[in-house]
Amino acid sequence: MAPRRSLHSVIAGLALLAVTAMLANAAWAAAGTTRVVYSFAGDQDGEYPSTDLVLDGAGNLYGTTVLGGDFGGGTVFEVTPSGTHTVLYSFSGGADGGQPYGGVTLDDHGNLYGTAVVGGTGGTCPEDGCGVAYKLANSGGTWTQRVIHDFAGGNDGYGPGAGQTLDRNGNLYGITPTGGAYGLGVIYELKPGRHGVWREKVIHTFTGGKDGGTGSAGRLLSDGDGNLFGVATVGGANGHGTAFELTPGQGGTWKLATLYAFRGQQDAGSPYGGLIFDQSGNLYGTTYSDGANGLGTVYDLSLRNGTWHERVLYSFKGGTDGSSPISNLNFDQVGDLYGTTSEGGALGCSCGTVFKLTPGGQGTWTESVAHAFTGAPDGAFPYNGMVADQAGNFFGTTVHGGAGDEGSVYEFTP
Repeated sequence: MAPRRSLHSVIAGLALLAVTAMLANAAWAAAGTTRVVYSFAGDQDGEYPSTDLVLDGAGNLYGTTVLGGDFGGGTVFEVTPSGTHTVLYSFSGGADGGQPYGGVTLDDHGNLYGTAVVGGTGGTCPEDGCGVAYKLANSGGTWTQRVIHDFAGGNDGYGPGAGQTLDRNGNLYGITPTGGAYGLGVIYELKPGRHGVWREKVIHTFTGGKDGGTGSAGRLLSDGDGNLFGVATVGGANGHGTAFELTPGQGGTWKLATLYAFRGQQDAGSPYGGLIFDQSGNLYGTTYSDGANGLGTVYDLSLRNGTWHERVLYSFKGGTDGSSPISNLNFDQVGDLYGTTSEGGALGCSCGTVFKLTPGGQGTWTESVAHAFTGAPDGAFPYNGMVADQAGNFFGTTVHGGAGDEGSVYEFTP
C-alpha cells in the first residue's frame, strides 16, 4: 500500500537531531554487519516507517509509521531490545492527526512528542487537514495522546513533517515546509504553560530570498546555548537552499543568519537532512542533489575568522555507490562518518545504502558502501538516518523491505 503522498511529493512538500545520537545502555546483541530487528506486517501493525528513531535509557526504540494502525492513519511504535514491537498509538487521520512522518522526541519523563502532516481542526488546507503537534504521555504503561497545537494553514504554517527539538526548558522547536506569510514554511516554537496549555509562536517565516524556503525534513540542531541550526531546501542567494543559525534575542525575538547559500552543481544543493556537530564545532550534512555528478553530496561547514566556509567532502556517483541522501549523519567512536542514501546500491534493486566516510590526510575523505540494501527480507529505501547506542551500534528504518515488504527496523554494526 503506497502512502497518500509519495516520497518525492513529500520531498516537494517538505521543499522529512540532525538526529543527534541518543546514548543508552542498550542490550542489543551485535550479529554481523546488518540485521533486521523488526519487520512491519502492515495494516494494524503499521507500515511505511519513514521515521527517525530515538532510544530511551533501557534501549527501547521509538518511532512512527506513516500508514497503518487501527484506522490507517499511522502509528507511534516501540521496539524493545528483544525485538518486541508495540503500537503505542494509532492515528485516525481526523482531529488527532494522521501521517506522522519524522518520528518522535523523548523528554526526561518518558513522554513523546511529534507531528502529523494531516488532520487536526486548525483550518482549511490542500491536504486532509493542516496537521498537528502532539504529546504522548505514559502512565503505568497506558499511553494517552493529546494534540498540543492545531496548525491553521495561515501564518503558522501547515503540514509539519519534521521531528521536533526539545530545549532544556521544555520548549519544542520545529519546521513546517509550507504555509506562513509567504507560503514557504515557518520555524515555530511550542512553549508549555499552566494547566497543560501550549502556546505556539512563529520565530521565523521563510521568504524564499536569502534566508531560503521550505524547511527541511531534518530536525533543528541545538548547540546547548539556545541557538538553533538547520537547513532550507530551496532559495538562498543561489536558489539551491541554505544552512542557517537562529539566535534568540531580547523579548522573545529571534534572528536568522544564513551561514551558507548552496550553489548547485558542482557544489551542493537541496539539503533535506539535518545537521550535526563534531567536537570542534564544525557542521556536517547531506544534500539530495547536485555535487559533481548531480546525485547528492556530503558536506561540512567550518567557521574561520567569523565566516562559515563550505566544503563538499564527497559527491555520490549513483549505481552501486548510492545516490540522493536525505538523512542526517552520525560519527562513530573513531571519527568516521556514517549515513544512508535513499537510492542506488545493489544492482537490480537500487534500494539504498549505508555509507561510510573515513577521514584521511590533508582533509581528504574516502567513501565506501558499508551495506547495500537488497529488499525483502532485507530492508529497502532508508529515507531517514540512524541513531547510535553506547556500544557504537546504529539503528534505523527502511520504508519498504523486511519480511513482508512493509518496512523494517534494522541494526547496523560498523
